[in-house]
Amino acid sequence: MTSSAELIELSERRSAHNYHPLPVVIQEADGAWVTDVDGKRYLDCLSGYSSLNFGHRNPKIIEAAQEQLQRLTLTSRAFYHDQFARFCAGLGDLTGKDMILPMNTGAEAVETAVKVARKWGYEVKGVEPDLANIIVMENNFHGRTTTIISFSTDPEAHDNFGPYTPGFRIVPYGSIEAIRDAVDANTVAVLVEPIQGEAGVLVPPDGYLSDIRELCTADGILMIADEVQSGLGRTGHTFACDHEGVVPDIYVLGKALGGGVVPVSAIAANRDVLGVIHPGQHGSTFGGNPLACAVGIAVIDILNTGEFQARAAKLGEVLHTRLRELVGKGVVEVRGRGLWAGVDIDPSLATGREVSKALMKRGVLAKDTHGSTIRLAPPIVVSEDDLIWAIDQLADALYEFIGKKP
Repeated sequence: MTSSAELIELSERRSAHNYHPLPVVIQEADGAWVTDVDGKRYLDCLSGYSSLNFGHRNPKIIEAAQEQLQRLTLTSRAFYHDQFARFCAGLGDLTGKDMILPMNTGAEAVETAVKVARKWGYEVKGVEPDLANIIVMENNFHGRTTTIISFSTDPEAHDNFGPYTPGFRIVPYGSIEAIRDAVDANTVAVLVEPIQGEAGVLVPPDGYLSDIRELCTADGILMIADEVQSGLGRTGHTFACDHEGVVPDIYVLGKALGGGVVPVSAIAANRDVLGVIHPGQHGSTFGGNPLACAVGIAVIDILNTGEFQARAAKLGEVLHTRLRELVGKGVVEVRGRGLWAGVDIDPSLATGREVSKALMKRGVLAKDTHGSTIRLAPPIVVSEDDLIWAIDQLADALYEFIGKKP
C-alpha cells in the first residue's frame, strides 16, 4: 500500500474525521519543499501553521535532535537533566523574562497561562476566590481543550462540547474601548493574539497592543500574548508584539519552538508572576524533556542570530507586494505581516478550499480557513524565486477560475 489514493482511503476509514486534509500524502521534505508518495514535489506554504519557520529538517535542529537521541530522551521532571537549565535560561534571555514553564503543545501553554493568571489574581492581586475573569477576543483561536473552546466564538470549535468553563469575557478584537468596558475589579488578565492566525491572519489596528499594555499596567492586570503562531520570527521580528515595542507579562510560545521536530511549548514571565506556581500545582511528564530542550536550545540559537527575523521581513515585503497586485483579480483583500498572509478570495469566484486544491495541482500547498480565505506562510528558508513562483501559481489559478465564471 503505497499510492496516495490507497493511503487516503485507509486514513479516512480508520481515523476520526477531525481534519479535512487536502488529498496529498507527504513522504519526504527538505527546506521549503515536500514530496508526496507518488514522487511529486510541492512548495510548502503552510509550514505546519508556523511550526516549520526554520524549514523542514533544518540541519542545525536535526543535528541537535540526533545528538540528544543518542544520549537521553526523557527523565520526567522528577529529576533534573543537563539540557533543562540551558533551555530555560536561553528562552528567558530571548523573551527578557526571569522564568520559564515548559509544556508540550500550544494549547497546554495557553492553559498554563490561564492557570497562572488566575492564581496570581487570587494570591497577588487579591481577587476573591473563584471570581477571577479573563478578557478574550472574538474570533480567537488558542487551542481545542475544553476550557479554551469555552471562550471560542467559532461554532465548529465550540458547539456541542458543553458544559463550558466560566470566567471569560469575550470582546471584539481590535477595540481597546471594548476591553476597557469589560474590566472590573475581578479581571486578572487580557489574553490576546497579536495577530489572529486561524481567523484569517487579522492584524489589529496600529496602537492596539500598546493600548492594551497601557491599560493592563494602569489597572494591575496581566497582559498575556499568545505568540504560538505569530512568534519566533514569522512576522519579521522575534515576536509580533515587537512591532509595537510591547512586552507582555506572559508570552505563550509553541509551534516553531520545537523546530518542526517535536512538540515544545512554554510560557515566559517574570518571577512576580510565575513565582505563584509551587511543586505539585502544575506539571507535565513530557514538558521540558531532554529531547525537547535540546531542540529548543537549537531554535533559540538560530533566533539569536537575527537572520531569520530579517529574512522574514525582507521576503514579507515581496509576498505582500505581489499579493496586493492580485486585488481585484480574484482577490478581495490581503492582510498580514512579515512572511504571513491571509488572502480573501472573491466568494463569487471560488471557495478557499477550491483555490487551495487548484494550488496543490500546481505544486503549492496552502490551506483555507473560514470559507473564502487562504493562508500563506512558507518556511522562512524559502527562496525569493520560489516565493514569487508560488504567487504566480495563485495568479494562474485565479485566472482559470475567472475564465470559468459564467
